[in-house]
Amino acid sequence: MSTIQAPQQKQSSLRTGAVLMTLAGLAFVGYAVIFLVLNFTDAFLELGIGPDQVDKGKAEIEAFSPQLYHYISHLHIAVSGFIAATGLAVAGLSWYGVRRGERWAFTTAVVVPVVGLAVALPAHYPWGLATLGHLGLIYLAVLIFLAGVVAAYRGLRSPELTHR
Repeated sequence: MSTIQAPQQKQSSLRTGAVLMTLAGLAFVGYAVIFLVLNFTDAFLELGIGPDQVDKGKAEIEAFSPQLYHYISHLHIAVSGFIAATGLAVAGLSWYGVRRGERWAFTTAVVVPVVGLAVALPAHYPWGLATLGHLGLIYLAVLIFLAGVVAAYRGLRSPELTHR
């Protein structure tokens, strides 16, 4: 491989990684929209959560306690907002910063969803809420994101980008 091709391959890796990270960020936003919409339907519960995980539905929760129903609804809305905000942050940082080789943008774009997932995911497992239907789309987005992180990191290791 010639020395002229190596920087082009690094730039290509950086661009590919940034695009994948951006797509994953937008997938987080899509998940948040689904999460939000389900709150206002008869499904009420989150994507992939059904009677095997929660033995009461919207009507039963509301009949038992309207205040509890509103509380759960407000949590759905709030969580969907934070998932969407995280996705937008990742997409924006990746598209406008990582793609340009900005290390601070790369670091921030990686840290933001890692913190969110490190806090949110563990609570799913003890209570049997980690169904593939519930977390499958997030797992897919994370796999795409990780592929992007690896590719972008390879591109960021280019000597031409060490000043950033």
